[in-house]
Amino acid sequence: MDYIKHLRSMVGHEKVIMVVSGAFVFDKKNRVLMQKRSDNGQWGFPGGFMELGETVQDTARREVYEETGLQLGELELFGIYSGPEYDKTFSNGDQVSLVLISFICKQYQGKLVESNEESIQNKFFSLEELPKNIFTEHQMLVDDLLSKKQIPIIG
Repeated sequence: MDYIKHLRSMVGHEKVIMVVSGAFVFDKKNRVLMQKRSDNGQWGFPGGFMELGETVQDTARREVYEETGLQLGELELFGIYSGPEYDKTFSNGDQVSLVLISFICKQYQGKLVESNEESIQNKFFSLEELPKNIFTEHQMLVDDLLSKKQIPIIG
């Protein structure tokens, strides 16, 4: 049983703090990897929920690998996001208060998986030509990435 299912078996739909970690993966042409998500058809960045026993770096690496097939190298902290604006209620009624940790990665290995169970499509985009249908909850990441703010960002 995974951590989230185990936790929900004890607390039901009550609000819990959950950690989410992911990465901006850049190729040699400085294009960023985006994932067209299978759950909502919107474009976002690979990442997901932390499991017990993982570091936030482990989570980012595992999630990116599961969603894209790429194995990440060195990670640089991009930002940490938390607060009431990151509270969410899922369609099944589960409530969470998210802590989102995002990294930048410019070194990776492996062959990019074009699609899988979680991704309709995985593709690198130039920062000037990002897709229009951005996952609502990742729009602040796009805004901060394009703003050239000093990192790490604490939001």
